[in-house]
Parts: sequence; C-alpha cells; structure tokens
Amino acid sequence: MNPNTFWQASNRLAGLRRFAVAITVLNILGHTLFGFEQSYAQPFVALAAAYSTEFLLEWIGSLAERRRPAYSGGWLTKVDFLLSAHISGLAVAMLLYSNERLWPTAFAATAAIGSKAMFRIPASMGSRHFFNPSNFGITLTLLCFPWIGIAQPYMFTENLDRVGDWALPVAIVCTGTLMNFRFTHRLPLIGAWLSAFTLQALLRHALLGAALQPALGPMTGVAFILYTFYMVTDPATTPHGWRQQVIFGACVGATYGILMILHIVFGLFFALSAVSAARGIGMYTSAMRAPKCVPERELAMAAAQGD
Repeated sequence: MNPNTFWQASNRLAGLRRFAVAITVLNILGHTLFGFEQSYAQPFVALAAAYSTEFLLEWIGSLAERRRPAYSGGWLTKVDFLLSAHISGLAVAMLLYSNERLWPTAFAATAAIGSKAMFRIPASMGSRHFFNPSNFGITLTLLCFPWIGIAQPYMFTENLDRVGDWALPVAIVCTGTLMNFRFTHRLPLIGAWLSAFTLQALLRHALLGAALQPALGPMTGVAFILYTFYMVTDPATTPHGWRQQVIFGACVGATYGILMILHIVFGLFFALSAVSAARGIGMYTSAMRAPKCVPERELAMAAAQGD
C-alpha cells in the first residue's frame, strides 16, 4: 500500500474512534444530565437499525464482489467496521425528535447507512459515497414525514447552570477544533462555512430587513456547533484541497441563506444535502467524461491483432 494512503487510512480510523467515543459520551450525558428530551429507547433503536443495515449491506456486497466481508476477523475488526454506523445512529437519534414514535428513528438510521451503498461515484480505488450519512438520513426523514422535527437547541444545556451553558459549547469547540486540525484537516472548510453563514445573515439584514440577532442566533446553539465541527466537515464526503474546502463551505452557507429567504425550515440539513448532491453529480459527470485507462496487457493484445 502507498505510504500516504496507509497514513490517511490510519488517520481516518483514529478520528472515527475518537469521534465515536465523543458522541457516545455526549449521548450518555445528554440523557442523564443535560436534558435530552428523546426517550432512552431512541438511541438503542437507532443503533440496532444502523448496525443491522451496515452488516446486511456489507454481507450482500461481499457476496456480489466475491470477497471477504470487511467485518470478518476478531472483535476489534468488527468494532472498527461499525464505527461509522455507530456515529450515524447516535447522530440521528440525538438530532431528530419524533415524540414517542420509534420507527422514524429507525428509518433515519437505515436511510443514513443505505445512502453509502446507493449513492456512489467512481473513484481511483473503486467508488465512494458523497452524502454525509447522518445528514442524508435526517434530510430524507424530514422530507418524508413533515410532522417530525429537529430536537430543540435548548435541550443540550437545559439542566445546566450558567457555567455549564458556557462550558459545554466551549468544550465542544475546543475538542472539535483539535480533531479537525489533527485528523480531518478541515479547518479551511469550517472557516469558510462560518464566514458564509455570517455573511448571509448580514446581507439578509441589510437588503431584506431580517432581524440580525435571530439571523445569527443559531451560531450560539450546541446543535449548530456539533453540525459545524462534526457533520459539515465529514472527511469522506467533503473535498481534500483547501481551495475546494473553502468553495464547499461557502456554498453550504450561501445555500442556507437562499433557503432562509424562501422560508424553508431545517436549512442546515437541507443545505448540506443540496451541496453534496451537486458535488456528487459534478464528480460523476467528470468521471464519465474522463478517458478510460486501458491496461497495458490489453493494449499489447490489440496491437498484436492489428486493432
């Protein structure tokens, strides 16, 4: 394996492990201390749906491609295999609110994992998904079931005092900045997204008379901070180069502003899905237009046959 490829793979795995631990701790503290209003059953149902979908799709894929399943091996291999599903399951359970109903949470988790198999584009090592799984699952659920909403921002700090109201967001910002600097290298994307979000709020205030404080208000919520540092920066579904990261982050912010002008709610999730879809279509079109590489052996055989 190429040394750079190996380093990227190990770096991604290290980041996934730390993020899985962080989101697990956040959910445990959220349901016991912070004031999460979803039932205790929600995260367990989401995890069951995410795990089973991940295993099923990998089993089908291994049969179709005649290879060993990625989860084959010891318990550590299986744990690492489920890291992505674990993160997606807890994310949708934490951010969606469906009252007492459990099946919408299962639907969102299943859609999140299924998107990785359904929406793929050609890549150098086969193919890759281009939708952030958690964001896609949330977006599809909100579109299919209008009576489902997003967890209220206040629940992340509802049971905390004044010190906790500041301490928790600061802790998430610090850990998120460290993880994105050390593992995902998405700080340019974060900077572009935050700048674009601020700019669209200022423009709506100056040109359309929108109240400035509510336009900027989402930036003070824990849900916005989690979205910024752990969803919009997904290294598997966002560009690697810093220029492309800046463009991607700016496009998400601009799309959010357009959605707000059109009075479309849940703009954060819809904006990321729209930009990811546009990027995926563009990459797929470029891949289809690119000249096909013919193996040297086939070229030699064609020359020998006079083709």
